[in-house]
Amino acid sequence: MDDGETRALAPNAALPLGVNLAIDPDEQLATRAAWLYFVAGLTQAQIGKKLGLNRTRVNRLLAQARDQGLVQINITGRLASCVELEEKLKQRFGLEDATVVPTPPDQALIPQVIATAAAAALSARLKDGMSVGVGWGRTLRLSIQSVPRRQLNRLSVVSLLGGLTRGSAMNPHETASHLADLVGAQCYYVAAPALTDTQSTRDLLMAQPMLHEIFERGEKVDLAFLSVGELTPTCTMTRVGLVSRADVDSLLEAGAVGDISAHWIDREGRVVDHPLNQRVVALSPEKLKDIPCVMIASGGKTKVPGLRGVLKGGMCDVIITDEQTAQSILAMDAK
Repeated sequence: MDDGETRALAPNAALPLGVNLAIDPDEQLATRAAWLYFVAGLTQAQIGKKLGLNRTRVNRLLAQARDQGLVQINITGRLASCVELEEKLKQRFGLEDATVVPTPPDQALIPQVIATAAAAALSARLKDGMSVGVGWGRTLRLSIQSVPRRQLNRLSVVSLLGGLTRGSAMNPHETASHLADLVGAQCYYVAAPALTDTQSTRDLLMAQPMLHEIFERGEKVDLAFLSVGELTPTCTMTRVGLVSRADVDSLLEAGAVGDISAHWIDREGRVVDHPLNQRVVALSPEKLKDIPCVMIASGGKTKVPGLRGVLKGGMCDVIITDEQTAQSILAMDAK
């Protein structure tokens, strides 16, 4: 419009062919609440009064806006305590780089604060002609939601593990395809489940030319973007139905502390001797050591043993985590 103003369409105004103004009402409300809070500077109480909502509802909308990537925050200042931890992590484990962010008071927000920092770190490294390997998990999903959309040339995205057999926002296929869409990249999927029913099924699948080609691509990526899974009765693997509570118990008995690329490892980063590790359709942790840059975005007290194992095992070049997790990793390693 030539007067520079934004005008509302009349209720019966005709729209150009192909234009769809359908918007999810919840997303629209969350976006409005986020704008009023982060841009206009209103308090939650003021937002509630303006939108006719109670404070609890406003708080949930703001959390929704963060989780869905509707809000992207860039903090330029750095805390001395976090910088010190970054340097200690780099020196202790021979890392190329480390980013440590303050731990939020609410532990449930740890994936989100790490994801915001991880998105910035990943975006800064993406270049024309690169090949990027992608894992899965809530932190990675949140990270990619915060990656700015831009067009890159000749970039490819490769999923480093098989998918889930039922719908989930954390499906490795969804994570890889979302990143590919944001940067205009070619996307390669592993057309198989992340975990097969038997080792023989897994061996049969891995012998197929199509999968063999994908994992060859995975081994040759320039950068791998991964997270570390915890080993608890309520871990992501159990929530999506990949492992049972009985599996968790037997993995603990075998010395497992967490997983990387769907492989269960011990506190020294070694793949444990367990039947589940013989059924995984994913790039081997040993192969990660040959990738030029492996970025790990993960945090929280339940992730500490697994993260320490990945670092000890030499499977990480860049880590993005939170302050308390970094302190705990260093304390555990010192023992």
